[in-house]
Amino acid sequence: MRPVRTAFRLLIAAAVSLGAVAARAGAYPDHPVTIVVPFAAGGPADIYARFLAQRLQGEFKQPFVVEDKPGAGSIIGTNVVAQSRPDGYTLLMMSNTHTVNETLMPNKPFKLMRDFVGIAPVNYSDLMLVVNPSVPAKTLPELIAYAKAHPGKLNFASSGIGTPYHMAGELFKHMAGIDIRHIPYKGSSGARTGVIGGQVDMMFDAVTTMASMAKDGKVRALATTGLTRNPITPDVPTLDEAGVPKYEATIWLGLMAPKGTPDAIVEQLNAAVRKIVDEPDVKALWRKQGAVPMSMSVADFDKYLVADIAKWAAIVKVSGAKAN
Repeated sequence: MRPVRTAFRLLIAAAVSLGAVAARAGAYPDHPVTIVVPFAAGGPADIYARFLAQRLQGEFKQPFVVEDKPGAGSIIGTNVVAQSRPDGYTLLMMSNTHTVNETLMPNKPFKLMRDFVGIAPVNYSDLMLVVNPSVPAKTLPELIAYAKAHPGKLNFASSGIGTPYHMAGELFKHMAGIDIRHIPYKGSSGARTGVIGGQVDMMFDAVTTMASMAKDGKVRALATTGLTRNPITPDVPTLDEAGVPKYEATIWLGLMAPKGTPDAIVEQLNAAVRKIVDEPDVKALWRKQGAVPMSMSVADFDKYLVADIAKWAAIVKVSGAKAN
C-alpha cells in the first residue's frame, strides 16, 4: 500500500504544481511589462511600439512601458532582452534588421531563433527612396545615370548597419549596378536629419515617416520599394517600374520574448496583438500611414522568421554587404 500512497502523493503534488503554474500564467500580467525598442526614438519601431503598448495596456489592465535602447545596429537593446528573465515582463520590438543580422553579424552575443521566441508580427510598410533637393536627379533613371557617371561620389544614409534602410540601399546598389557609399547613423532620426540637411545625398526610409517630409519639399521622393505603388504616395513610382525590375524591400515589425517564456503567456500576447491589429480602426489608421497589419499564429510567425532569415542571407551574399 505504501508505494501506492507515495505515487498518489506525487500525483497530487504534480497537480498542485501544474495548477500553480496555470494560475500564474492566467494572472499574467500582474505588474508593468517593458517593451524594449533597440532603435532610436522617432522611427517606425518606436512609434508602433508605443501604439501597441497603449492598446495592450487597455487589453491587460496593466502598464506596458516602452524603453528605447538603440546602438550597434539593434544589438545593444536586443541583448538586454536576451539576458532578461523569461517571464513575459520584458519583450522585444524587433524588425527585419534582426533577421538580416543573423547573417550580417554572425558573432553577435545572441542568436535570434536560439535565444528568443516569436510572439506575433505587427505590420509592414514600404520604404521610400528620397534624395536631398541639391542632388541633380529628379527621377530614378536620372539618379542611376548620375551615379554611374560619378562612381563613389553619391552616398546614402541608414539608421545603422543591417537595418532595412541599409539593406535596401545595398540591394539597390547591386541591382542598379552603381557605386554609392553607405553612411550609417546611430538611428533613423539622425539619418533623416542628415539627408534633409544635405550632409548625405539620399536614403531609403519608411513611407510612414518620410512621406510627409517629401510632401513638404524637404526631400525629393524618387521611388517606393513595393511591387505596387503605395496608396499614400500614388504619384511616386516603384523602383520596379522606374528602372530596377523586380526590386522589392520593406520594413516589418514584430514582437518577441526571451526563450523560455511560458507558452501560455506567449499565446496570451499573440491573441492580444492579433486582436489589436485586426481591429477596423487600427487597419484604417495604419492604411492612412502606409502600414499594413500582419496577423499570424505563434507557429506561423516562427516559420515566417525562419524564412526571412534565409531570404536576407541570400541578399547579404549577393549584395556583398559588410558589417563594417
